[in-house]
Amino acid sequence: MPIGNKNAIIAGCGTHHIAVQTRDWEASMRFYRDVLGMEVVAEFGSAERKIVLLDIGDGSHMELFGPTAESPAEGADSPNDPVTHFALAVADTRAATEHVRAAGYEITVEPKDLELGAMKVTIAFFVGPCGEVVEFFQTH
Repeated sequence: MPIGNKNAIIAGCGTHHIAVQTRDWEASMRFYRDVLGMEVVAEFGSAERKIVLLDIGDGSHMELFGPTAESPAEGADSPNDPVTHFALAVADTRAATEHVRAAGYEITVEPKDLELGAMKVTIAFFVGPCGEVVEFFQTH
């Protein structure tokens, strides 16, 4: 995904992905992949909890998490359910995280480098002003 230059504060800021907790893995895959035409670009997670990253079509992504015994039931009183977080693409996760920290927001996951299937990324999570979970996502 090309990194834009319109945001003068967070370099390369744009939408990377929206994460959704599925209740029915097969139904979710059929809908997002087969009905909406999103292409699987990465598969990771574990046998206990599948995770896929689907290209929505414009370079942004949908991340699907397989259900677990701890997954909220439909209608459960869970913040943002079934959306678990949204991720902003950034040019530098560490610099963006320090900017958010300096503004007084809680960092819940410090920047870390990961391999998600064939993707090498740097991610971090923080809490927005209304309790929303936000991720910074940098691809290498």
